[in-house]
Amino acid sequence: MNFQEILNYSIIKIGAFDFRVSSILGIILLIILAIIALYLTKRAIYRTKKIEDGKKYSLYSLFKYIIITFTVTNGLQVVGLDISVILAGSAALLVGLGIGLQTLFKDFVSGIILLIDASIKVGDVIVVNDLVCQIKEIKLRTTTAITRDDKYIILPNSMLTSSQIQNWTHLSDISRFEVAATIDYQANIRQIETIVLELISKNPSVSPSPKPFIRFTEFGESTISFVAFFWTRDLFNVENISSDIRFSIFEHFNKHKMSI
Repeated sequence: MNFQEILNYSIIKIGAFDFRVSSILGIILLIILAIIALYLTKRAIYRTKKIEDGKKYSLYSLFKYIIITFTVTNGLQVVGLDISVILAGSAALLVGLGIGLQTLFKDFVSGIILLIDASIKVGDVIVVNDLVCQIKEIKLRTTTAITRDDKYIILPNSMLTSSQIQNWTHLSDISRFEVAATIDYQANIRQIETIVLELISKNPSVSPSPKPFIRFTEFGESTISFVAFFWTRDLFNVENISSDIRFSIFEHFNKHKMSI
């Protein structure tokens, strides 16, 4: 038996389906090529410095699904299965499944949109249903995020594309937050402004640019209100930063017997 006969040797033959030794070699070659293509694609995308890390993940995921789909499709053709015949024969079944699984298909389409559009990326801090969380992984059907209390939540992709979502890191890795307080009318408000800004600026997590500022917001019956605004890049832990600022303001005012 020569090499050509070995390649054409039938392992399984059922009707028109003929699974040969050459089919096994063809599948192995496709898998090797797919692995190489995935490696080179990932290396090319992640080596560039012109793309943000979150967008790199989305771009690589999109190419990964394309390469896998191409490999599976050609793999079926290698073993002698005609994709067009399979799709035509299962058209009615696919329609039935489409009606029954509309939400599932909607999630898949939304996953592709998220990967292409990159409006929400891995690493982004978002607010969904009044819950602050950070995106950890975007798949075709679902997105995995972690909350501030270190609990993982699974979000259907259709929720992220059809609902109003706050994305704190969409265009920038820095965002503005605020701390509110009230003081009595006897206080020197300009002195308070200087002290509070100094205390905020000393916090290592507060960004020096843009500079923090104070906004005088309200005259109350017995107090006046102000809001201190600051910027930070540590968005996911901003509640801890705000708490530290409140602690420092309270301790300073209490030490100097200033009413707040």
